[in-house]
Parts: sequence; structure tokens; C-alpha cells
Amino acid sequence: MPRADRPATATAPRRPLAKPQEIAEYCGVPVATVYQWSSRGTGPKFIKVGRHLRARWDDVENWLDSQTIAA
Repeated sequence: MPRADRPATATAPRRPLAKPQEIAEYCGVPVATVYQWSSRGTGPKFIKVGRHLRARWDDVENWLDSQTIAA
């Protein structure tokens, strides 16, 4: 029985958060670029987990989709 304070929706299993090195490899850029995106407030939405920088893969994908330019 679902709790009254939670909606009764099925959720997909959570994926591990993306590390800067993984984001850099995926985007084909140096890791320093990922840290520049974070410090400048550009790039995907980043999360600070303690002193570690992370991102949700969905946010990385959405940000990449928003960077698409017309040919």
C-alpha cells in the first residue's frame, strides 16, 4: 500500500551519477573543460556531493540536446 505522502507512481531505477572524467570522455573534451563549465555556470546542471562534482546523466543528455545547432 503506498504511503499517503508519496505518489503511487512507478520509478525507473536510478543510474549512478556521472563523474567529471566520464562526462569529459562522453563529450570528447578535456576534464579541465568540465570543471570550467561548472565554475562558469555553463554546461549541464552539476551537483556537489561533499567536495565531489557530479551530474545526473539525464541532465548531461538534456544539455547536449540544447547545444544542437542547425546546419
